[in-house]
Amino acid sequence: MSRDVPAKQRSRITALTDAVYLRMRHRDAWSSARAQPAPAEEGFSSLSGRKYCLLTTFRRSGDAVPTPVWFGLAAGKLYFHSESSVGKMKRIRNEPRVLVAPCTLRGKPLGPPAEGRARVLGEEEADSAERAIADNYGLFRRVYEAGGSRLPIDMVYVEVTPAPPTPAAS
Repeated sequence: MSRDVPAKQRSRITALTDAVYLRMRHRDAWSSARAQPAPAEEGFSSLSGRKYCLLTTFRRSGDAVPTPVWFGLAAGKLYFHSESSVGKMKRIRNEPRVLVAPCTLRGKPLGPPAEGRARVLGEEEADSAERAIADNYGLFRRVYEAGGSRLPIDMVYVEVTPAPPTPAAS
């Protein structure tokens, strides 16, 4: 949800979709932030073959905010596309630590979360990120993006790298 972004920086389309998505979000989406994370060695393997990822970002207060997103996987990293001024992007810029988990369209978790670090990609990296996402959705993604690209909304791509495994205690 992007209520923490000033209204003048949000598009009307974003404000409307935020309201709709918040109302349809599954009540269990918030439980993912409290779940035991998958072992770091597994990376994002639980997302393979899935269409939706529950991205959990964190407010400065530490409160978790879950958001289902379309995503793609490539070279062990996760990629997604978002409007640049929405709340999740503000949270990622302030705190790059995120959790990702497989989920349903409404955000109901389907497995344990994996820890990762997110970063906003530059324009020169956008093509490879879009390829990873498009590979997961095919023609529907291309049609959806063709329509969306005509709207006056500033979009960015984000890369999430799995958290490194914790060294074993000796």
